[in-house]
Amino acid sequence: MALLTAICFIVGLVSYAAVQASLTHQLDDTLAEASHRATTFSAGPPPQGSAGDHPNPLNARGTGIGTLNARISAGAVTSAGLLSRDQTMPGITAGDAATLLGIPAEAPPVDRTLSNGDYRLVAASMPDGDIIVTGLPLAPNNATLASLVLAIVLISLGGLLALGLAGTFIIRRTLEPLEELSAVATRVAGLPLDAGEVALAVRVPAKAANPETEVGNVGHALNKMLDNVFSALQARQKSETKVRRFVADASHELRTPLTAIRGYTELLRMTETLSPDGRNSLDRVESQSKRMGTLVEDLLLLARLDEGRALDLKELDLTEVIVESVSDIRVIAQDHLWKMDVASEPLRIRGDENQLRQLLINLLTNAYKHTDAGTTVFTAVHRATDGSIVLTVTDNGPGIPEEFQEQVFDRFARADSARSGATGTTGLGLAIVQAIANAHGGRIELTSRPGRTTFAIRLPAALVIA
Repeated sequence: MALLTAICFIVGLVSYAAVQASLTHQLDDTLAEASHRATTFSAGPPPQGSAGDHPNPLNARGTGIGTLNARISAGAVTSAGLLSRDQTMPGITAGDAATLLGIPAEAPPVDRTLSNGDYRLVAASMPDGDIIVTGLPLAPNNATLASLVLAIVLISLGGLLALGLAGTFIIRRTLEPLEELSAVATRVAGLPLDAGEVALAVRVPAKAANPETEVGNVGHALNKMLDNVFSALQARQKSETKVRRFVADASHELRTPLTAIRGYTELLRMTETLSPDGRNSLDRVESQSKRMGTLVEDLLLLARLDEGRALDLKELDLTEVIVESVSDIRVIAQDHLWKMDVASEPLRIRGDENQLRQLLINLLTNAYKHTDAGTTVFTAVHRATDGSIVLTVTDNGPGIPEEFQEQVFDRFARADSARSGATGTTGLGLAIVQAIANAHGGRIELTSRPGRTTFAIRLPAALVIA
């Protein structure tokens, strides 16, 4: 657009200069004729009954309205006037007379500003030594040039506007396929491709994926890339399904031998007389088998959640679940200070009670296992302004390092320096919490700094029973 504006400006400037030169040339021709007529008429005998020595050139035939004539004799203006529209011949001012005296004789025409406007003037010498100055007004030329400038501006603006509208239409039509490509890319960018089964059915329409055109070639290449990505996602999904199935099957199969190990351990303790070292070893076997049993149960639960099994949704009182869970954990971790902020009336929702209990127990267990004795753990629940339920577990422990916060919900994620007092946990507790929250249509958020760590579970308003 800037280039077109520059072109219009140059064209207008050239047109203005050409018209101005043409008008000036025409005016100079007319001025030459008027000067010749004035000098010829002034050289004749004075009219009968006239008291002057020379005839007034303004009385010559063909003199146009606005014509100025002046006679200069002995360096002074002896007579001067101009022909007005009412055929009168008013004189000129002293300032105009001084201007006329400065016009060189037999020189090219010059432009001067007089009291009644701009004039084109020329001076011609007479045989008797006098000088006749003839002038024609520049007002008609100026008016023509002003009209030309206005016309050029209006035409240029109109042309630029029309060209801009036409260009916008053409460009939009040309870029329409790119907008479709952008829409497809935006939709793909919003798909959850990081995990789970992905239905990547988005493609560029055939009209925008014609490889015969430049834009279509891009659309065709994008479709091929999406096909390749879809194939890779399918392969990843099959691999993840196999892994989940293996974990589920292995966890299920391990439950029987672990139960047998614990059973035989108890049998040995009741039927055999063991040495102190033997009893200690037997206690270690029992402890590790229980720990492995817990790990197996956690893996089996995660596998079921990954498979997307339907929840056992029932009406429950979330307040009661919180109170009972905090009471249970208080018995286990008496060296921590446990506080609650729950409403006195029931908070009725639809959810899987067993999973929600495990979610809360995992959060509370995580709080006391990874903080020092004397730490305060505060559990609260409230309704947000959008109707959702926000369940928070907050402690005043040392906090979670910032570099570990992004992976704290990963499976088997453990960091020895994450929080003081870290024990040999499996690293599945928070992963289970996140999976249960997601299964209920909610999400979990973490904010942590030294002295305050908060895990917030937000459950959707659709679960609330009015």
